[in-house]
Amino acid sequence: MAPWECREEDVEACRRAGATDAMIHAAVQTAAYFCYINRVADGLGVDLDPGMAPYPSAGPHVK
Repeated sequence: MAPWECREEDVEACRRAGATDAMIHAAVQTAAYFCYINRVADGLGVDLDPGMAPYPSAGPHVK
């Protein structure tokens, strides 16, 4: 699901599954941070750790 596709009913489903608003907020903040830091790393040309395989659909910019 893309972030812009998330609706109130998705949040309600999390609540029905037992997640509190604080837990939902923490999950959203964590996902947003990882998206942000990955874009920063991509923008700066940060290389993968030597033991990591490149993402299968990575473009030619990935070594």
